[in-house]
Amino acid sequence: MTSLSPHALIDDNDRARLVQRRHHAPHDVLGVHRLDDGHGVLRTVQCGARAVQAQLLPSEETITLESLGDNIYAAALPIQAEAVETYELRVQWADGSETTISRDPYRQPPTVGEVDRHLIGEGRHERLWEVLGSHVYEDDLCSFAVWAPHAAGVAVIGDFNGWNPRQHPMRALGSSGIWELSIPNVPEGAVYKFQITTGDGVHLDKADPMARLAERSPSTGSIVVAPSRYEWNDGAWLAQRATAEHDRQPMSIYEVHLGSWRKGLNYRDMATELVNYVLEKGFTHVELMGISEHPYEPSWGYQVTSYYAPNNRFGSPDDLRALIDAFHQAGIGVIMDWVPGHFPKDEWALGKFDGQACYEHPDPRRGEQPDWGTYVFDFGRAEVRNFLVANALYWCREFHIDGLRVDAVASMLYLDYSREEGQWLPNIYGGRENLDAVSFLQEMNATVHRDSPGVLTIAEESTSWPGVTAPTSNNGLGFSLKWNMGWMHDTLEYVQRDPIHRSYHHGEITFSMVYAYSEKYVLPISHDEVVHGKGTLWSRMPAGHSWDRAAMVRALLAYMWTHPGKKLLFQGQEWGQGAEWNEARGLDWSDLEGWEGEFHRGISALVGQLNQLYTSLPALSSSDHDPDGFRWIAADDSANSVLSYLRRHTLPDGHTQWVACVVNFSGATHDNYRIGLPAAGHWREVLNTDAHEFEGAGRAVGIGLEAQEPGSHDLGYSAHIEIPAHSARVFVLA
Repeated sequence: MTSLSPHALIDDNDRARLVQRRHHAPHDVLGVHRLDDGHGVLRTVQCGARAVQAQLLPSEETITLESLGDNIYAAALPIQAEAVETYELRVQWADGSETTISRDPYRQPPTVGEVDRHLIGEGRHERLWEVLGSHVYEDDLCSFAVWAPHAAGVAVIGDFNGWNPRQHPMRALGSSGIWELSIPNVPEGAVYKFQITTGDGVHLDKADPMARLAERSPSTGSIVVAPSRYEWNDGAWLAQRATAEHDRQPMSIYEVHLGSWRKGLNYRDMATELVNYVLEKGFTHVELMGISEHPYEPSWGYQVTSYYAPNNRFGSPDDLRALIDAFHQAGIGVIMDWVPGHFPKDEWALGKFDGQACYEHPDPRRGEQPDWGTYVFDFGRAEVRNFLVANALYWCREFHIDGLRVDAVASMLYLDYSREEGQWLPNIYGGRENLDAVSFLQEMNATVHRDSPGVLTIAEESTSWPGVTAPTSNNGLGFSLKWNMGWMHDTLEYVQRDPIHRSYHHGEITFSMVYAYSEKYVLPISHDEVVHGKGTLWSRMPAGHSWDRAAMVRALLAYMWTHPGKKLLFQGQEWGQGAEWNEARGLDWSDLEGWEGEFHRGISALVGQLNQLYTSLPALSSSDHDPDGFRWIAADDSANSVLSYLRRHTLPDGHTQWVACVVNFSGATHDNYRIGLPAAGHWREVLNTDAHEFEGAGRAVGIGLEAQEPGSHDLGYSAHIEIPAHSARVFVLA
């Protein structure tokens, strides 16, 4: 073997850059290389080693590497560099631990190809999670790749290398901003981060933005996961979902915070308990809050630090897959909350990722959200758009999610959202619209709907922005549905008034029909309405006696279920929980116990009946977005605080299914109330919220209507009806 001086074995500049953790191309230095004089040389970094050898293959000749200082070892080779097919490194450790034998990371080719880099640069890589992040391969290699465009150097640190950033520096792949390295013998479950050296020499330890699993809080490391081993059993569900006419189908959504629904349950527990409960109550969908990793539990999942990592508090990613699969096999769709608008400033996460604004907009007038103390994504940057669009596809592809409820859309659309004069930066036309965010939302919606047919996208959007649910081909945002925040606020404002005052505010309860068909709506009573001193449905009701409170809640829910629009109800409101929701305490299931729980049990029974009625009568859902499916009987009876209206549906045989709904929001019973009806004959009662089974007084239960001439309310026929106080009655033409 040829002997060379230490200086000849490594260039001083390369040594300095490795030591300072600022080397863009460590593969050009480490591993086997040909020197200018024709010699071959092998170099490696082994922090904490006592001795290092290399066994050349296939010759099986063993050479000893010389310590050059700074944990760098090197040796001249007895053969030319080109003749070395492969080799193993054998490291004896100074602490006496077992000698390790492994391949050299700096002998491995890049795992991120030119096509991948081109697509990422254009913001068009729809399988981003397959090339960035960490990946375990069958040949015992684990690849790592991260986008850090401003970094001077990047290293993989983890429990497999003593968290020493000198051990595994990564290489930059051209001008893509991507850094990459494959390391042998990194097992599934290994914990890691990336140490980034900034341009001014600061070292930042960052979790992997593409990690598919993260440590449980308060730890913040990323975890290496192998490809999923889960075998799905929902093929029939996915097939019918892809061809379903969602606009014309019932959708009643149960919004759930997994950590507080029943304390102590994991994903596998919930695959039985939660699935059975939702099935029993008759909801068609669940909406899961906070299933992307978020260390700060009181954020409820709206300050996400790991967009590709499922919440680790309740089990593994495959455990979450099992929960979703169980819902699908029960015929229940799964919607998740998705938060692409902003992210927290945790120093170990996305914020200032490589020392500069990377995922966030660099101008704080656009890059910071003052209300929440968070950063705002730079929607105009191709790689950031790619990160988010691919994330939407990831949840649909990898976890079979049926819908994305997009949080805080208004904060994305408006540059002056929650900002004072001078605190925001206008767009290129001088307006307040965030044109980059509009483009991003259109791209996300169009891509999701193309890639995953039947998946819904739902906007939580509280303004009058036009065309939220209009197709992108018509310059709309392209969402499937939009939360009707106006209906929610007006309705809750109305029902919390004393019944004797409601007649003066009748417009609050009828105004929703003025704009009911301007978008495709979901009627939500969400988690935001049962926290922060707002009270619950139960406590909002202006009554001292539990009987009256329960009756008012029942009337409200019946009105909600018969009003045009899909439905969403937050956990606990299906029985009228008395106390505000607290994620740390969990739901008050004790409300349902004992004789004092009878009224809550009655509300719970009503919700089950409403869902059964809603899914069995097409008139209540098939025309949610069609004005022909609704007609007021009387919208103007403010004196009695009564609403009466019709829902209708054309059956396959050409006949019309008529449903008549009458809701009495007053505290007085109306014994001989006249309503107009469109057809003569018997109208059978299908719901009376005053029934004994719902813990009501049992007035007029089961008594149908006989519609006959003369007509009333511009309809050809009429009938007289008894409407108990605080109640709703629903009839179907027999």
